Amino acid sequence: MGSIPQLDTLIGRLECAETLDELQAVITELRDRLGVDHIVYHWVSSSGEQYGCGTYDPVWVARYLEKGYLRIDPVVQGCYQRFHPVDWKRLDWSGKAARAFLSDAIAHGVGNQGFSIPIRGPNGQFALFTVSTTCSDEAWEVFTESSRRDLILMAHYFNQKALDLEPGRTPEPAPTLSPREVEAMTMLAIGYSRAQAADTLSISEHTLRVYVESARFKLGAMNTTHAVARALSRGLIVV
Repeated sequence: MGSIPQLDTLIGRLECAETLDELQAVITELRDRLGVDHIVYHWVSSSGEQYGCGTYDPVWVARYLEKGYLRIDPVVQGCYQRFHPVDWKRLDWSGKAARAFLSDAIAHGVGNQGFSIPIRGPNGQFALFTVSTTCSDEAWEVFTESSRRDLILMAHYFNQKALDLEPGRTPEPAPTLSPREVEAMTMLAIGYSRAQAADTLSISEHTLRVYVESARFKLGAMNTTHAVARALSRGLIVV
């Protein structure tokens, strides 16, 4: 387990996907490259409809729906109240129903460790991108630390593509970034620190921060990583 090998190749395939089956193929390959048990993109609409793709056993998916686990799943309930990625260990599993749900999930191969990224899209859309596996707490901590940024990027790419594929959806007008905002976001996208980016652009870190925050606001992003993902997925910056 670790950072995502050939991340750009996977992102390119994701951007070209035109069907849910193609999203499924990408998420399966992503799971295999990371060496984890499962990855799932899960969109819950305001009407309660569930949509997405993932690698869970179909038997578990059917059982989840049949048992109405959506109402008690601490991952869904906990992430709905959060904006930042969360390790499952930080969620509330104290209730009897939650503990029974976890035991059932582990029995169906979901894994004892999980990391979920809440995503909020237009018109109140809420989705989750989740990675899970069976391993020690120590190995899991190393994995989430090394993979966190890549996973957040992939989560937002999956969500953008899912929105694109949603039937009847009117595309959002693309925001425009200033040349300086594009330069600042591009530096961060290719992995420069803020200090390195500011130095490369011959500006102060404070000025860089102004450009980044301005771009983040225009993109409707929750944080800088989310802004980079949105700028990349919309073709506003190219790396």
